[in-house]
Amino acid sequence: MAKFIKIIRDRLKKVASSLTLWLTPGIGIKRWLLVVLVGTTFIALGFAVLILDLYRETEISWLRLIFNFISLSILPRWLRALIFGGAGLIILSIGIWELNRSILKPFVKPGQPFIDTLTDFKKRSRGPRIVAIGGGNGLASLLRGLKKYTHNLTAIVTVADDGGSSGELRKNLGILPPGDIRNCLTALADDEEMLSHVFRYRFGERAGVNGHSLGNLFISALTDITGSFEAAVAESGRVLAIHGRVLPSTLHDVKLVAEIKLANQEKQIKIVGESVIPQLDGTISHLWLEPDSPLPFPPAVQEILNADLIIIGPGSLYTSVLPNLLVPGLADAIRASKAIKFLICNVANQQGETMGYSSSDHIQVIEKHISDIHFDIIICNNDLTHYVSEQAEMVVPDPGLEEQYSMYFAPLVDGNNPCRHDSSKLAEVITDLYYERTGPLTGGKTPPTENDLKMN
Repeated sequence: MAKFIKIIRDRLKKVASSLTLWLTPGIGIKRWLLVVLVGTTFIALGFAVLILDLYRETEISWLRLIFNFISLSILPRWLRALIFGGAGLIILSIGIWELNRSILKPFVKPGQPFIDTLTDFKKRSRGPRIVAIGGGNGLASLLRGLKKYTHNLTAIVTVADDGGSSGELRKNLGILPPGDIRNCLTALADDEEMLSHVFRYRFGERAGVNGHSLGNLFISALTDITGSFEAAVAESGRVLAIHGRVLPSTLHDVKLVAEIKLANQEKQIKIVGESVIPQLDGTISHLWLEPDSPLPFPPAVQEILNADLIIIGPGSLYTSVLPNLLVPGLADAIRASKAIKFLICNVANQQGETMGYSSSDHIQVIEKHISDIHFDIIICNNDLTHYVSEQAEMVVPDPGLEEQYSMYFAPLVDGNNPCRHDSSKLAEVITDLYYERTGPLTGGKTPPTENDLKMN
């Protein structure tokens, strides 16, 4: 008997806890529950008036007995009101609960209660407006972590890529390179694991499509269908049901050009092409775009000006991050924006680009190409225990950086891939630092915690 009572008590506690979650502030449920209750009350009053009229007017004894039995007339009035009110509330709650489960079941993740899914979605939809500027795998990794905290994400991606599948499509079809944009789209998708496999799938040469990835071909096809690259990217986002936006930094057909001082030589040579620059053994002394001063993509500028937080990096310093900052209008928008600005230093240096660079070298290169910019915080990895590879090395933090910049050091390495940041660790550090500086959001919003978001 005691065991049975304990089971009932635990079950009631679980139900009460679940019902309490529906009263969580800000999820937009309580107001509509109140509307449903008011409407149901009026319907009940209408039926009650009808039944009372029938009861008063009827002279059939057996019918009056039925009315008396249904209305529990032998009980005190207050007890009847309590019984009928409680029963109605329970029945109404069960009906609404099951109706929502039936309608929204396809959108709820397996094993996650509906209310948790709804609360999670509401909190992320009210998250800060974040603009991330970069490219390559670094930007995709950053977005993968940040989407757990906010849906208001915008990725601004370079279109200077001219290698691999993207380069061939750019050359043969005359479209902007879709590779980095494809990576960001899949990173922002809900079912990223499956979409990532599908979009990265490369056809063999026997298929007649020169080993292109399915994602690149998909964006290329949409470009032809919609008539513009920007429309194709937007439609791709809708098809993949991503939370956020992916925008090109410019719609101009730009080429990345570098001035490189070769190893053991005094002279400097000019190299054209994003894919060629890292192949030379030398030091990059200057970088620019051709044609010079391309116009920025207007929606990208607008997102920067409206942002709460702007993040530059991570990503290949010279071939992913800087090409965005070399678009003059974007650089001007970053300077003018009132958003908090973070710089993310790379975890590892790359062969042909930054070998031998320390944290301060990365910072100085950014400042050289986008002058008069102030970073509120510069985030660096301080976990140097991992071996990367012969083609890369860990970025070492300089001693005394805290005296020059507002620095934040944390272990951010992905243990499975030491060349990259751990997306979850990096996103947690960014959101903690952001809310530490801003405090509670306007409108009474409070910063979401990992437990609040039920991160998967």
